[in-house]
Amino acid sequence: MPSSSNSYRLLILPGDGIGPEVMAEVRRVAEWFRDRRALPIDLRQRHFGLASWQAHGSLMPDETWAEIEAADAILFGAMDSLDQAIRIPPSERRKGSLLRLRKNLDTFANLRPIRAVPGLLDASTLKREVVDGVDLVFVRELTGGVYFGEPRGVETLPDGRERGVNTHVYTSDEVERVARFAFELARRRRADGKPGRVHSVDKSNVMEAGAMWRRIVQRVHDADYADVELHHMLADNCAMQLIRWPRQFDVIVTDNLFGDLLSDCGAMITGSLGMLPSASLSARGGASNRRRALYEPIHGSAPDIAGRGIANPLAAILSFGMCLRETMEMADEADRLERAVDAVLADGARTADLAAPGQPRLSTAAMGDAVLEALGRA
Repeated sequence: MPSSSNSYRLLILPGDGIGPEVMAEVRRVAEWFRDRRALPIDLRQRHFGLASWQAHGSLMPDETWAEIEAADAILFGAMDSLDQAIRIPPSERRKGSLLRLRKNLDTFANLRPIRAVPGLLDASTLKREVVDGVDLVFVRELTGGVYFGEPRGVETLPDGRERGVNTHVYTSDEVERVARFAFELARRRRADGKPGRVHSVDKSNVMEAGAMWRRIVQRVHDADYADVELHHMLADNCAMQLIRWPRQFDVIVTDNLFGDLLSDCGAMITGSLGMLPSASLSARGGASNRRRALYEPIHGSAPDIAGRGIANPLAAILSFGMCLRETMEMADEADRLERAVDAVLADGARTADLAAPGQPRLSTAAMGDAVLEALGRA
């Protein structure tokens, strides 16, 4: 249910680089569902990242955090590397970082679906018979691991050498909750109602924390999810298997670092990072029993093409589709949007990242137009 009795409050944070370009198309699509499908959507928008610093002199003004706290879901674009903005004090960089946003909202479960779109089978560098029929989802643990572990930093040793440290650390409860999330997801993904399949990915052969991860996932499975098929796989083997036989996978649950790397590898099943949406979700809680939610394309800010109007908006648009499904619990409307995107691609619409040599290339806005036209036809 929405936090307001009247509408779902969705906050758009376009961010930097190509973020504002792709999120402009998301806004148009969201407004279409609000105006043409009468969905109860209240759209808000604030600066984020370097754009916020330039506009407000702060990466996280109090007003922005208040909007984040009040939102039912956040629709996020992309963020430039704050490490390159040396004029911004380190304390301010930490205050307005995307990692802090994820941590403070406790969006520990990051869903990254990878589905072979019929109209894009030839856009992948893999053979058609390898990618055809692929439909898997990564569940990446998002608020622990090496990206958050302490100690971390760079120090100068007495002999003048530098020493860089990042710590991979998980507690048993962090592993348990993401494992439960993955098993629950596997149970409800199958259209035939049968339990699904989970691959838990780690490096238990060389990492003590990986061995603990494997042991806890197995314990959770044996205690409460014995009906779900469970396989353990080493991360390096998983990278190979994603290219060799991706149809073997249904749900892949793994830690923060491996989830980041492996899902980007899996992106090439679709032909481009510009096709992959994501949803970052918290546990349910509070009086409304709602999940905090952050929806974003998995691509970065792409500064090399920012401002040229050629970025692919489909990952961002499909992220809004995940918002329809997960936050608003409107699966039929999410299906409607996914069918529209499939139809556009089947008709041959391509942005630069998907186009073959000599094939016409749509601008960001023109791809948005094509999706809206397909929605209108449906």
